[in-house]
Amino acid sequence: MEGSAVMTKRTPLYASHVDVSAKMVDFAGWQMPLNYGSQINEHHVVRRAAGMFDVSHMTVIDVSGSGSVAFLRRMVASDVARLSDGKALYGTLLNDAGGVVDDLIVYRRSHGYRAVVNAATRDEVLAWFAHHAPADVVVEERDLSMIAVQGPRALEYFQAVTHLEGIIELRNFGFLEHNDWMIARTGYTGEDGLEVILPKADVCSLWERLMDVGVEPIGLAARDTLRLEAGLNLYCQDMDVSTSPLVSNLAWTVSWQPENREFIGRRALEAERAAGITEKLTGLVMEARGVLRHGQRVLTNYGDGVITSGIFSPTLGYSIALARLPISASGDCQVEIRGKLLPVRITKPPFVRRGQPVFE
Repeated sequence: MEGSAVMTKRTPLYASHVDVSAKMVDFAGWQMPLNYGSQINEHHVVRRAAGMFDVSHMTVIDVSGSGSVAFLRRMVASDVARLSDGKALYGTLLNDAGGVVDDLIVYRRSHGYRAVVNAATRDEVLAWFAHHAPADVVVEERDLSMIAVQGPRALEYFQAVTHLEGIIELRNFGFLEHNDWMIARTGYTGEDGLEVILPKADVCSLWERLMDVGVEPIGLAARDTLRLEAGLNLYCQDMDVSTSPLVSNLAWTVSWQPENREFIGRRALEAERAAGITEKLTGLVMEARGVLRHGQRVLTNYGDGVITSGIFSPTLGYSIALARLPISASGDCQVEIRGKLLPVRITKPPFVRRGQPVFE
């Protein structure tokens, strides 16, 4: 109604954030911590030791039933049939035109599948699943919490707090389940670490115990600088329904084999690939003074492009960005910042891995 306030949702950790003076902001309809004082310090904590993120705003969906494998093989451009129990994959949901509806992680459990998708796309994804799910598939949103523990000492601290067996032995994109907890060796920072999906009743205790052993809380601002240094896409900025995986540095997520697997968007991607890709999502570095930002124009010898995500990199000490550019663009080019053209260099992401520069 006109004049009525729109209430944002709060995670079970809201009071814990406020108690340590977090700056709370609206994010995808949730009250979430932007930072706890210094975004730069929080960034370095994750690169050098261990930090933790409240990611309970993410949408957790369980898929079960006799038709669940066939259903997810149709819905996800990656082939979930490749997964064995205890393994996960990163993939995309596409529309018929090959545009990215959302990116997600799919986990193969002993009794079905679990998917984690973005908070901002919750309604669209649930509606998309409901529209396509046949009678022999059950799609259920779960009311759970989620913490990401990231950094070179993340596994050490988590093991010290939980005493769970098998944590250190987990491989990348592997997971284990203990009672109602799912612990996966995944993350969004370019560092080692874990993401834990667990009941709301357990999340505050785990958060406090991790703080007690020295794991620091990290906000959304540092999460963004960390993920961009790692060259990881942000939905609605680096890809969306108007762009395909082939032009979003996500072609590696598309499983073309077997040829008879008809996933949604396949025919559009095949046509796009046959016609030839005309643009790409790639990296930029700018060692001159200034900050690269979303929406800035990039001038290359093959035409103009645009920055989709840009930041000042705390690890590198200068600006980096992801940009959508003409496919043949390479080497040196320019970016327009406040009416001035400044030099930038095109490079292949990621920019940082495990705290070290890695870009070409």
